[in-house]
Amino acid sequence: MIARKYINPFTDFGFKKIFGEEANKDLLIDFLNELLTDKGKIIDLTYLKSEHLGTTDLDRKAIFDLYCENEKGEKFIVEMQRAKQDFFKDRSLYYATFPIQEQAKRGDWNYQLKGVYSIAITDFLIDDDKANKSKIAHDIRLIEKETHKIFYDKLRFIYVEIKKFDKSLEEIETHFDKWLYVLKNLVKIEEIPSKLQEKVFRKLFQIAEIARFDEKQLQSYRDSEKNYLDFTASLETSFNEGKIEGKVEEKIEIAKNMILDGEPNQKIARYTGLTLEQIEALRKEVR
Repeated sequence: MIARKYINPFTDFGFKKIFGEEANKDLLIDFLNELLTDKGKIIDLTYLKSEHLGTTDLDRKAIFDLYCENEKGEKFIVEMQRAKQDFFKDRSLYYATFPIQEQAKRGDWNYQLKGVYSIAITDFLIDDDKANKSKIAHDIRLIEKETHKIFYDKLRFIYVEIKKFDKSLEEIETHFDKWLYVLKNLVKIEEIPSKLQEKVFRKLFQIAEIARFDEKQLQSYRDSEKNYLDFTASLETSFNEGKIEGKVEEKIEIAKNMILDGEPNQKIARYTGLTLEQIEALRKEVR
């Protein structure tokens, strides 16, 4: 494993270190404001519990990477999607139902809802938009089919395809470009470039510097990094050697759902063809 100066933001530890800590929430606020330029600036965020249960004990639970609320009561689900899934959009819609349902009030209630924003940073290409290489951020809302007028603007799904971003340091222009460049290249950067000397990025590089971690943080990051690398390599090897038949992404999705349902590793292996090591790595990703 090559020694790096900065963390990998695609690891669970790295993503939550940058975006999921109270002391660093200004980074998440800055990033979200770049994504949601038409809705007014987010001033503050409060982190909420990430695990959500269904209405009954038999319902499937949802575990978000990050879940927060702004000063207006609007809800934000923010996730780093590392592995491609066949039902990725379905999962996004299902997860969005939790912050909608939890707004229901007992007694008299007029059904007025606060906005719900589901943001996913993907480490893969979305199938139906692969050909459009210039379209990196997708903002999806409910619209009227013929007029294309927005029917409802308080439920939005925003997908950011990091893999499509291919600008060099010399080519980046906007603040959003800088965010995409940092997220895609952070693990390879050795010195802070002159173009990234703004306050928000100086702070990001500071908190992402591995040498600043204490022993416990370093071990947590190393475990998360190893899990990320092992899982990626294991799936690629199995697929290339033909050990996993069918779509790898479908196997991953089935395994994740079975994990969330509390199924044992042996049964998941029997149903998916994944190895016990791969399943154990997945457990660390979804918990």
